[in-house]
Amino acid sequence: MPRGQRKEEILRAELPPTLPLMALRSTIVYPLGTIAVQMGAPENLALLRAHEEPGLVVALVVASGDNDDAIDPHRFIGRVGVAARVHERINLPGDTVQITLQGLRRITIDDVTQTEPFAVAAVQGAKELPADPAELDELVARTVTAAETLAELVDRIPNEVPQILKMNVSDPGRFADLAATNMNLRIADKEEVLQRLDIGQRIRFILSRLEREVARARVMEDVKKQTEIKIEQHQREFYLRQQLRAIQSELGEADPNEKESVDLLRRIDEAQLPEKVATEARRETERLRMLSPASSEYQVLRTYLDWVLALPWHARSGNDKDIALANVEAALEERHYGLDEAKERIVEYLAVRKLRGGDPTGPILCFVGPPGTGKTSLGEAIATSIGRAFYRISVGGVRDEAEIRGHRRTYVGAMPGMLIQALRRVEVRDPVIMIDEIDKMSGGGPGGDPTAAMLEVLDPSQNSTFVDHYLNLPFDLSSTLFICTANNLFDIPGPLRDRMEVIRIAGYTIEEKVEIAQRYLIPRLLDDHGLTDDDLQLDERVLGFITSRYSREAGLRTFERCIASLMRKRARAKADGDDSAWVIDSARVQDILGAPRFAMEEAEKEPEIGAVTGLAWTSTGGDLMTIEALRMPGMGKLTVTGQLGDVMRESVDAAYSFVRSRAATLGIADIEFREADLHLHFPAGSIPKDGPSAGIAVTLAVASALSRRPVRRDLALTGEVTLRGKVLEIGGVKEKVLAAYRAGLREVILPKGNEKDVRDVPQEVRDKMAFTFASTMDEVLHLALLPHPDTQLADSKPSQPTVSVDRHALPADLR
Repeated sequence: MPRGQRKEEILRAELPPTLPLMALRSTIVYPLGTIAVQMGAPENLALLRAHEEPGLVVALVVASGDNDDAIDPHRFIGRVGVAARVHERINLPGDTVQITLQGLRRITIDDVTQTEPFAVAAVQGAKELPADPAELDELVARTVTAAETLAELVDRIPNEVPQILKMNVSDPGRFADLAATNMNLRIADKEEVLQRLDIGQRIRFILSRLEREVARARVMEDVKKQTEIKIEQHQREFYLRQQLRAIQSELGEADPNEKESVDLLRRIDEAQLPEKVATEARRETERLRMLSPASSEYQVLRTYLDWVLALPWHARSGNDKDIALANVEAALEERHYGLDEAKERIVEYLAVRKLRGGDPTGPILCFVGPPGTGKTSLGEAIATSIGRAFYRISVGGVRDEAEIRGHRRTYVGAMPGMLIQALRRVEVRDPVIMIDEIDKMSGGGPGGDPTAAMLEVLDPSQNSTFVDHYLNLPFDLSSTLFICTANNLFDIPGPLRDRMEVIRIAGYTIEEKVEIAQRYLIPRLLDDHGLTDDDLQLDERVLGFITSRYSREAGLRTFERCIASLMRKRARAKADGDDSAWVIDSARVQDILGAPRFAMEEAEKEPEIGAVTGLAWTSTGGDLMTIEALRMPGMGKLTVTGQLGDVMRESVDAAYSFVRSRAATLGIADIEFREADLHLHFPAGSIPKDGPSAGIAVTLAVASALSRRPVRRDLALTGEVTLRGKVLEIGGVKEKVLAAYRAGLREVILPKGNEKDVRDVPQEVRDKMAFTFASTMDEVLHLALLPHPDTQLADSKPSQPTVSVDRHALPADLR
């Protein structure tokens, strides 16, 4: 029977009003098509067992979801299905039946009349809409072209499919169904083709899916071709490389890669590396021999071996036994003025090395002091004096642990840490390495804690086996002399600070600054500015004027800048033809540097009520701190200003309570605490302040304001006070005393417990200052608090009170 007649006969055949409903999950058969399907779903098996007659007609629908999901027949109402005839049944193992289905025509599911044990649906024939003849030919032609292209690009599509489609172009509906069946569309797309009754839309949908598959197949084909080209290129390179090796073997020439490996092994033997290091280096060299020079890992291994061979595993700066301690001491004295404690510690260290004749455990020195006091330059002078290589590492702002320990070799661009890099640059294993600004190293972060990584580096008992992450080999740092510098010792974490020997450099007096300028600064600055001694003359008096009026600081940087400003003016004049000798005096200094920044020193300062001169310690040295107390009518309120920390505020509360407990002794009426407000202010309000050492100054200010008795301003004082009036020991004595000395004060009140710390104050300062060591607050009040003005004669000068404390009570060896 011709195909057209067969189709017409099927379409004219009457359909029963109800058909058993059979749901398929992974496939579908279109009208006039045939397919073999294995049935395992319970409802489908029940349907086949209930209808064993031949020629059974069923309604086929597509069920979405997983195989284990239950099927609700009612959701197929209104959907398009296919009426199909069951032709063959074959029983298979595992309670499975294989049947052959022949599609008859599209149907619509109107209703479900039965659900158990299988579904039965009321159906009717679906009417298909013909395609628009104006666009049908183009759609069919494009679909055939896409099918031909896809058959060429995709192996799983048979080459006969385009021919089958061309033979059915006269029947557009059948053409679309054949395309959907043979082009391996997804089940969801096949379901969409089944649902489209408009033949034009059906072909248009199939065309969109085929063109998308064509684009995807072309991309895959391009990738495949490029991969094949690369494989062919690698095979060609391998073949040529084998030929090259054969030719080189015939000519007696070695392979470049083999030659490099042999050279590396020779260098490893000549370097006399430690046993463990040499073993690791040889193992990595063997790995390198097996790699291609074009490999990325080859470059990583090559760089690693270069680092291993470049490190100074045995090289030294010199023999410590030949060091003359007198020459070292003389060299340090020549380069730096003062700093006796640091120089003495270095000479002691060298003496131990000389006696042992080898490497003792190297000390970790830490110079702590204000900026500009010569900490960094002292480290370089030490290295020069003992004939050792010097390298400076600045760790200020370092926040990554890998900066100290290095990166793992697995990272791109990995490098060793700062310590290993420094040793490679100096090319010796016993240099002087200065770790500058260690107190400004950031602690903790996404990259780890670098201060914790420093613990192993700066621990004399551990750094003999320091392991850098990049090398992953132990390196001996015990013979390295580490010198650290810091401005504030308390910014260094406690465990790290515990590994150091702290040497404090408090700052310089006016006399020391003048001496340093004459010995070191002026000769160097004259040379830097192209001048000679005949061009500019600065005597001691002028230098003292500059440091007291323009650079009242602990260090020398501002002082040096002031002298440099004078020399620039002289250099400008000399460049203009002025060959005269400039003799600098105070007037000329003011013409060049401008008005003095600090007031003249006053031997005596007028006493005031509620104003006390305290001493404070900062990271830049000691400083004066004026504490002001003001009494005003009120209700007993206490106000404190000046950006104070919690400790300092608690000192104010304790001072107020102590004064209130001594009200009768100080002559303060009880009404003062009820009907008067007290305001304490610490000037320089923008600067944070904290610490307990201003306790006696605060107590004195409160007592002065409430008792209306003036305070002596020709002395400075510092110390912590308890609620019972005990004066406790404080820190930073040297810095605070030098600050008072620079400001022109010659008398200082200190706690009794700090009597031992006066030894650290330079001798020339001790000779010019008077020290009072108080153990109770009553002694401080007796000494610093003057009588009420009403009790003094109008024309007489305030007399000094008689106290029971020896204001010059220094040990015999300090007088």
